[in-house]
Order: sequence, then structure tokens, then C-alpha cells
Amino acid sequence: MPGESRGNDVNEDFLKNGAGEITEKDLAEVQSKSEEIRSKFEHGGPLQRFIEDGRLFLSLIRDYTKGQYRKIPWWAIAAVAFTLLYVFNPFDIVPDVLPVIGYVDDSAVFVLCLALVEQQLREYKEWKTTLS
Repeated sequence: MPGESRGNDVNEDFLKNGAGEITEKDLAEVQSKSEEIRSKFEHGGPLQRFIEDGRLFLSLIRDYTKGQYRKIPWWAIAAVAFTLLYVFNPFDIVPDVLPVIGYVDDSAVFVLCLALVEQQLREYKEWKTTLS
């Protein structure tokens, strides 16, 4: 599974390397586990501040896999999928079972991904508002 521990550094290279391993099968896994992933953002802790962004990531993956939104480069969709799978994985660099600090690495990966795909997310949000 992408996001297995590869050392102790959560940085842009870590995110890019992880995204480089993402496949269409991983996108399907994100889709199948979307409710469980969403619940990790909604149950408090450091990830709660990213609830709206987490929902946006899940929506983007759903629209991409359904073929409804393909105006995003593969590297960006892979970074989002990697991030969601990483957050879902309870045995990542810092295991989630450790109170508070178990989510620090998840938050760091999420923030890195937000910065990396900021423009693509803005374009996706604009596309979503045109549907309303």
C-alpha cells in the first residue's frame, strides 16, 4: 500500500515519491474506503481542521474516477490519492494509535499536498461551482 513507512522524513520528496507509486487501483481503493477516510477527519484531533479540504479531495477522486472531471494532471490526482491513503493508513511513519502525535505526520502530508495541488484544487472548485 502506498504510504508505508519509508523513513522519518515527511517532506515534499516523500509526497512526490509516494504519488509516483499511485495506480488506478489505488484510486479505486480511495473510493471504496471514502467513508472511513472521511471519518478520520471528522473525529476530532489535528485532522479536524482539514474536514472541508478532505471532502474536496474525496470529491475530486470520485469525479476523476467517474470520468466527470479530467482537467487535472495525473501527478496531482496521484498526490491527492496518496495523501488520502496515507491518512487512512494507521501504521504510517507515526502510528495513529499514539495520542495526538500519531496524527502529526498525517497533518504534515496533508498540508504538503494542499500546497502542491493548490492551483488544481482552485480550478476544480471553479468547475464544481459551474455545475450548481
